[in-house]
Amino acid sequence: MTIDTIWSYAPGFGSPEALDLTGYTVEASDGTMGHVDRQAGDCGMRHLIVDTGVWVFGKSVLVPVGVVADIDTQARKVTMARTREEMTSAPVFRTDRETLDPAYLDRVGSYYRSLPPGQLA
Repeated sequence: MTIDTIWSYAPGFGSPEALDLTGYTVEASDGTMGHVDRQAGDCGMRHLIVDTGVWVFGKSVLVPVGVVADIDTQARKVTMARTREEMTSAPVFRTDRETLDPAYLDRVGSYYRSLPPGQLA
């Protein structure tokens, strides 16, 4: 992933930003992560807020849409090209105010860009 693609869906998805992914199951490359709580494109940086549910009690994570590997509208599932650990090790997401904070979003983007290219299991 590069700075140009981390905040945009990969080519070939059509227009996923027009889809309401709220409630879709989120699959990491190593298993179920939770579900999409909401999606946003604040500051021109598209991302998903993933509620990890019982997997990591009471935690939500902000995931740039460039991490999305697949969207299955029939199964209502979003597959990520990252492991659960990689996504939960990103800069901590605390409040919705952070989705409006370019500095926080830049830290998240830098974190994901620093990882080796994601592989699906």
